[in-house]
Amino acid sequence: MAYSVSCSFVSYLLITVLSTIFRCRKNMNNLVLSLAPKFTRLQTLILRQENPQLEDNAVETISKFCHDLQDLDLSKSFKLSDRSLYALAHGCPNLKKLNISGCTSFSDEALAYLTNFCRKLKILNLCGCVKAATDHALQAIGRNCNMLQSLNLGWCDNVGDLGVMSLAYGCHDLRCLDLCGCVRITDDSVIALANECLHLRSLGLYYCRNITDRAMYSLAHSRVKNKGLTWESSMKGRYEDDGLKSLNISQCTALTPSAVQALCDTFPALHTCSGRHSLVMSGCLNLTSVHCACAVQAHRTFNTIFHTAH
Repeated sequence: MAYSVSCSFVSYLLITVLSTIFRCRKNMNNLVLSLAPKFTRLQTLILRQENPQLEDNAVETISKFCHDLQDLDLSKSFKLSDRSLYALAHGCPNLKKLNISGCTSFSDEALAYLTNFCRKLKILNLCGCVKAATDHALQAIGRNCNMLQSLNLGWCDNVGDLGVMSLAYGCHDLRCLDLCGCVRITDDSVIALANECLHLRSLGLYYCRNITDRAMYSLAHSRVKNKGLTWESSMKGRYEDDGLKSLNISQCTALTPSAVQALCDTFPALHTCSGRHSLVMSGCLNLTSVHCACAVQAHRTFNTIFHTAH
């Protein structure tokens, strides 16, 4: 067992260092082809690229020899096609973390196929995967990946309510969800998440302009509905650890101050105060009156000191 752990660490370290060195020489693909067969116990492989070099034959080689792989980063691999996802599906069923952000050639059919085999996924980054991240693919993720905790769907503008609702109903342990730029979603998506994903801690809704007060009140109500869980946690001194800790509603111009303030009051971990911005409202000029509890307290303290001094 000690040898296995040591081998995995050395393999990860060697591949990471060498891929960094070879990146500027444009030989990453050949590097992977030559080294992957030698590191069969590899568990973590970071192949993040500045210039696209990786090709399908490299991912197929990884899939053929590295069956223990759990963490794979293929971000910005523009040259990869569906062949890579099909290979990973059959060769790397133990994947827990997969980053294919910016891989614009993958289709939703291939992504859906992958989820049939890689059912242990906990972290999935699909940011910018416009063709792959569709309602069809999200339905498959909801069916097959019920261990999923973090999903990035940023700027996947083919995502709609059907896909997000499928996620909510199938992935109850979801903690972080980035829907920034998913312009088709409506309140129905947020309501489903509020009702079904009780562990949700971070939600990105930047530029989701169909989101209205209904969504905000549904999130706030989910906190009240789960007051038993909240009470138990508060007794353990972890009140702020429950519920939303981060929310981005920038450019959600349909929201009103009363709804957002109600949400802010419900979740103590959402802050608008300087240095702790976890409630981001950029571009929402009508929400300037919304403040978290500590910001209000700081303002009152300042006024008290000011008046006392005079």
